[in-house]
Amino acid sequence: MVGGQADKWSCCFLTFHRALAAGSIAPVVFIDVDAKVRADPQYEQADLVGILGALRAVYVPIEVRETNEKKAVKATRISFLVPDATRVGTLERLATALEAGRIVARDIGGSDPERMAAPRVVEYVKETFSGSKNVKIEVIDDQSKLEKEYPLLGAVNRAASVIPRHHARVIFLEYVGEGEITETVFLVGKGITYDTGGADVKAGGHMAGMHRDKCGAAAVAGFFKTLSLVQPKGIRVVGSMSMVRNSIGENCYVADEIITSRAGVRVRVGNTDAEGRMVMTDLIAYMKEKIVKENVKNPQIYTIATLTGHVCLAFGDAYSGVLDNGPARKNGNSRLLFDLAARIAEPVELSTIRREDFKLCSGPSEYEDLLQCNNAPSSQTARGHQLPAAFMIAASGLDKHGLDSALPIPYTHIDIAGSAGPFPGVPRATPILMLAARHIFPHLG
Repeated sequence: MVGGQADKWSCCFLTFHRALAAGSIAPVVFIDVDAKVRADPQYEQADLVGILGALRAVYVPIEVRETNEKKAVKATRISFLVPDATRVGTLERLATALEAGRIVARDIGGSDPERMAAPRVVEYVKETFSGSKNVKIEVIDDQSKLEKEYPLLGAVNRAASVIPRHHARVIFLEYVGEGEITETVFLVGKGITYDTGGADVKAGGHMAGMHRDKCGAAAVAGFFKTLSLVQPKGIRVVGSMSMVRNSIGENCYVADEIITSRAGVRVRVGNTDAEGRMVMTDLIAYMKEKIVKENVKNPQIYTIATLTGHVCLAFGDAYSGVLDNGPARKNGNSRLLFDLAARIAEPVELSTIRREDFKLCSGPSEYEDLLQCNNAPSSQTARGHQLPAAFMIAASGLDKHGLDSALPIPYTHIDIAGSAGPFPGVPRATPILMLAARHIFPHLG
């Protein structure tokens, strides 16, 4: 029996995990949430949180499902008893859709660098949405086109571009709900299929686990899976997955190179291990162009990435860092995310982009406009998780759409390096629940 306590997710996960370990194959969970508890907005999703915690325990990694039939399923049937009969339909609908999205995110984010190399991610995504009529998919696989239209991403891809099975891909997804569109969300996900560090190689045993550097892009795909099942009205979502391998080799990009971004900003590379901001910046520019060209009303851009070790030092291994630009801060986006994330058991911490962050990434000489990174790890750099956000804003041209511009564009960066999940272990599929609470739940009526 599970009560209405704030740590319901952990309680249900651990309880279910123990039941499975004890040999149960058809567990039953009684989700007992008192109506008075749910009357408090902080706990209005307590029953849903409990169900999601239990479902997390039955996930089986895709490699296991594909290679070991005996271990492909942990439970043959899962039953939840919910005292409030009026909640059953809603809970079934939301829990099924959210968990389906998290399964997609775990499959892509947690799988090894060959099983989920960029071309195979495309195969997986296409198969995932093969029966969906409300999600459109577009893939850019031409390596020369990637280098020309997304030059910062193309630089990171350079070493891997000589190995066909590691060729980069940019995957675009779009969902358009029924009815009048009242908001449009743009998601840019970091999908580094493996991060060697490039020429600034991750030495000393620090490379292990770097197949998980694609959890941001994995979350984008997972969010679209949830969208396709719930089908919220009045919202449009445009997503991109930058699937790139940061390899090392004779063709790799190196520090000191000056590369002009899609937005026309001259960027000097400071550290090839700061590749995450490189593969997302040109996609931010693309989304910005789309907003301007289509005169999009009520837009919101997000970047989602396992980006810095600094955010882990700042906030620990259970929390994402959320940072707004001026327009998003004026709208109170990160504060709203903070509140909603706590209610759905995916808590975040708030951070702030300061003017010093822009100053620190400005070009130190007349050769370049911006310095991509210093040559020290983010964990050893003051304001190490704020700097990348400032760089991406400036290098994408989004700085021209601040509060004092004719067309302010809200942008929020979500650093999930700490919250993405333990390694070894299963990814948590953050921040799908938070984004669903922010952008899907309000459109369900």
